[in-house]
Amino acid sequence: MTAPNAAAAEVGDEDFREILAQTRHFVRTAVVPRESEILADDRVPDDIRDDAKKMGLFGYAIPQAWGGLGLNLVQDVEMAMEFGYTSLALRSMFGTNNGIAGQVLVGFGTDEQKSRWLEGIASGDVVASFALTEPGAGSNPAGLRSTAVRDGDSWVLNGQKQYITNAPTADLFIVFARTRPADSDGAGIAVFLVPADAEGVVVGPKDAKMGQEGAWTADVSLTDVRVPDSALIGGSEDIGYRAAMTSLARGRVHIAALAVGSAQRALDESVAYAATATQGGTPIGNFQLVQAMIADQQTQVMAGQALVREAARKWVTEEDRRIAPSAAKLFCTEMVGQVADLAVQIHGGAGYMRGVTVERIYREVRLLRLYEGTSEIQRLIIGGGLVKAAQRGGK
Repeated sequence: MTAPNAAAAEVGDEDFREILAQTRHFVRTAVVPRESEILADDRVPDDIRDDAKKMGLFGYAIPQAWGGLGLNLVQDVEMAMEFGYTSLALRSMFGTNNGIAGQVLVGFGTDEQKSRWLEGIASGDVVASFALTEPGAGSNPAGLRSTAVRDGDSWVLNGQKQYITNAPTADLFIVFARTRPADSDGAGIAVFLVPADAEGVVVGPKDAKMGQEGAWTADVSLTDVRVPDSALIGGSEDIGYRAAMTSLARGRVHIAALAVGSAQRALDESVAYAATATQGGTPIGNFQLVQAMIADQQTQVMAGQALVREAARKWVTEEDRRIAPSAAKLFCTEMVGQVADLAVQIHGGAGYMRGVTVERIYREVRLLRLYEGTSEIQRLIIGGGLVKAAQRGGK
């Protein structure tokens, strides 16, 4: 895949159709056949990583001015639905570059910071990792306990981060830390650019997870890590909380689309199995109760597709960057769990066996209800936001 002219403001429909078609071909022909290998080895093969870099997938959502493809969120969700069709480790490999880590720099970095890092992030030469979550502070960054203390023209960071995606392979950590207690001036949370090889940065062993083999996470400890003042993103101590909230809200629409892609794969596997597997000499797909389960899957997938596309549209037009992302994330990540559960049920005993696609999907998608804000957090954002709007008179 070749990036369009970097001078263009955005990717046109015709160019995007070609990008999407190439991505679908790559996922279906290069990655899907090797899902068992990814699962068994707990890693994405190097040749798949190299091909993803050549296609521009490490920077598809990074602006063209910085070497990316420059896809907007409406286009991003179409890509995410393709990524969700296979092992989620594929998307995880370049997801933080395009999403929650890269978008912090895109939206809040200084020109110097963008010049220093974004081209490497877009090319895949730099793996960026979003270091927000820590013990006691997950879906709500207000509980952050990592600290950053100014010392002359430097900052000294201390803290413990947890479940950090791509930490074992990261070149750059986007680190959130508290500079002061929250007060009337702001949340007191800043965000810093911390090279992975900085003295005092220690990455723990990769986590052993329920699913998503090949998508690596680990703890990251920061002990007296000294970074220059130029590492403070946006040059402001009070950008951190807003950067985290904005990046996470955008990421929720992406994760919702990813869930839809996984649900589509679970549906396709269910239909294929029902059409060929027999019970008493009759294809199980001829049984009405199996057809009813497939009907429920299809209906939920179509509802998810419509919702993520509408949420992405509202993000791009700036009509709604709070309620819609949370609604999409809540519905679609809960939906994919139900569709995956039905897929296992349709497969019967076979669906519980390792090596069967729907068993992998069942385990993998469970995480989608947890990161980028749990389902419970999404409900609070949606419900609280609607009530507050009503109390303001709908303004």
